[in-house]
Amino acid sequence: MGHSRITRRQFIKGAASAGVVLASTGAASINTPASVKTATDQVTLGATGIKLTRVGIGGGTHSDTVQRGLGRDKYNDLIRYAYERGIRYFDTADTYGTHTWVRDAIKGFPREKLYIQSKISYGPWLGNKETTMETLDRFRRELNMDYIDTVLIHCQIAPDWDEQSKALRDDLEEAKMKKIIRAHGVSGHSLPATTKAASMDWVDVNLVRINPQGVDIDNPELTVYGDSDESDVPAVVEQMEIMRKNGHGIIGMKLFAQGKFTDIEDRRKSLTWVMQSGLVDAVVLGLKSREEIDEAFMHINNAFRNQA
Repeated sequence: MGHSRITRRQFIKGAASAGVVLASTGAASINTPASVKTATDQVTLGATGIKLTRVGIGGGTHSDTVQRGLGRDKYNDLIRYAYERGIRYFDTADTYGTHTWVRDAIKGFPREKLYIQSKISYGPWLGNKETTMETLDRFRRELNMDYIDTVLIHCQIAPDWDEQSKALRDDLEEAKMKKIIRAHGVSGHSLPATTKAASMDWVDVNLVRINPQGVDIDNPELTVYGDSDESDVPAVVEQMEIMRKNGHGIIGMKLFAQGKFTDIEDRRKSLTWVMQSGLVDAVVLGLKSREEIDEAFMHINNAFRNQA
């Protein structure tokens, strides 16, 4: 796309239709000052020293069903378009079954420029036969890479998840020492689990459910998707502030409430609030089309321009 001058009316019309409103080679829109933050800035993940783009592409249990439904060719096109637009953060997990999908989609991209995050599950109900190191070796084979940037303990709910996962946490620490992974952490899915994570020195990175509407975010109920609303937001924010004080990396997820925000205004409200809040280092979004990538960039970059 060229950098020809457009009128304000043309820009608004293009934005409203979620078309390509930004230059294809970067996140900043036309005439955006260099000092204004953008969707694809390289940011530092807490005290880890690891760099990643402010926005990542994810594929969770719900959004992944849609992404896998795209088929390999369309999925590859989505990831390559994301890369063209400046995204360097790609999120996956063992339970998503998308390690090989990510591997094929990012083939040819410089590894040192990418941030790859995966997640490991544990528990007798999984019927695990592998040791942690065997699991991580399998992850690396499936992703075709020597190391993974971060590996999180997936979907923790119990208040004492740290005690339950002690052996796994020790293994992940060993993997970090061996440079098999660069950092470890947890994906919290209840307020008690997130509260525990916020206080732990072991946690390098937190994946936190957050949106200002309070839909499908952490709450006191020990269920993965318990009832939550706006009244639950302050408690999550409080824990995120503790994470920040403790030097944790913070990545926001579920900004679109598992895809429940079908109205563009809900998505705009969520992205604007999260970006302007300063609570997160980065966010991962379950985007499934070029148009959704463009729309997310529009909302995020507008949020930063309006804040400047």
